[in-house]
This record gives sequence, C-alpha cells and structure tokens, in this order.
Amino acid sequence: MGTDVIERYVTDLGSRLQGSKKQVRDLLTETRDSLTDATEAHLDRGLTEEEARERAVEEFGPVREIANEYQAELAVAYGTRTLIWLAIVLPLMHMAWEYGRMLLIGPWQDFGAMPPSWYLFIAKANDLSSGIASGVALVALVLGRVLARRYDTKLLAKIGATVAIGAVGVVLLGNISIIVATASVDASRLMQSLPMSIASLISWIVIIRLGLLARRCLSCATIVA
Repeated sequence: MGTDVIERYVTDLGSRLQGSKKQVRDLLTETRDSLTDATEAHLDRGLTEEEARERAVEEFGPVREIANEYQAELAVAYGTRTLIWLAIVLPLMHMAWEYGRMLLIGPWQDFGAMPPSWYLFIAKANDLSSGIASGVALVALVLGRVLARRYDTKLLAKIGATVAIGAVGVVLLGNISIIVATASVDASRLMQSLPMSIASLISWIVIIRLGLLARRCLSCATIVA
C-alpha cells in the first residue's frame, strides 16, 4: 500500500504532462527519487514505512501544482527546441531551393516574358518570409534567455509558442501566395522537373513538420494554468 502512494502520485503527475518524452521521463524519475529520499528521512525520524511515504508525498505538494510547474518547464524546453529548428532549418531550406531553382530552371529571363511587377513583389515577399521567420525565431531565443530571470516561465512559454506559430504561418502564407500567383500568371510553370518536384515535396514536408512542432509547442504552453 505504501509503495502505491508514491507510484500513484508519480503516475498521476505523468498523466498531466505534455512535452518531450525524455524530459517528462527525467522529471518523473527526479520526482520519484526525491520522494524516496524524503521517505528515508522520515523513516530515520521514527515513522513507519507507510507513514513516511505518505508524509513525503504530502510535503512534496499537490500533484496539480507540481504538474503546473513542471509543464511550464517542459513548455519552455519544447518552445526553445522548436525555435532553434525554425532559426536553422528555414534559411537552409530556402537556400537549397534557390540553388536548385537557379541550377535547374534558371533566372526569370529564361521563362521568356518577364513576369508582371505584382508577381515579382509576391515572389520577393516569399523569398523574405523564410529569412524574417528565421530572424524572429532567433530574436525570440535570445530574448527568452535574457528575460528568463525576470519574467514568469509560464509567460515566456506562451510567448515562445506564439512566435513559433506565427513564424510557420508566415512561411506557409508565402508559399501558398507564390503558388496561387504562379497559377494566375502561367499555370504551366507549376509543372516542374522531377528534381524540382522532389525539392518542392521535401520543402512542404519540412514546413508541415515545423507546423506540427509549433502546434505541439502551443499545446504544451496553453495547458499551463
């Protein structure tokens, strides 16, 4: 029965947490070890084993409050990882795409007639979207480090998640806009060579993956009370 007190507490705590499985597992292991150490201390004071474990759980704190504190920590860690991915992957993906386009398709002049100015504006905005999103993610990472000592961890977790969602949204909007614009100017340009089609598919897979990470990041942050 005594052993169940600690295990039930740890199990209940784990069911309330979202984030990296490894980090959740580490936090639960740390919790179990702390409860075990507290139990041993109470045993040395003359309590029975069952009483010692119950006292250790009681002193550790209500599971809801502890879960809230742990979740804030998990949300910040998940948000940091997501922002790092955004800051690194987006510019690399854009550079790889541009290199492939110039190598396999060529500059705009090679299409024959120069596209209209509004199309070039959208194309330029799409080119900038990855850099802007990456820059915002990088700034958020730096500011998060600086402000971590001054502001509540829960607030920083939610801000980081919002930035991640916004960054992915900007990139997604840019890609959709250039596809719609290209279809309006000349739908045949959407028919690409096999290498560029593969590159496009990879780009969309990366964007979707980053979007899922950002959504997971937001989910981890918004369940923090």
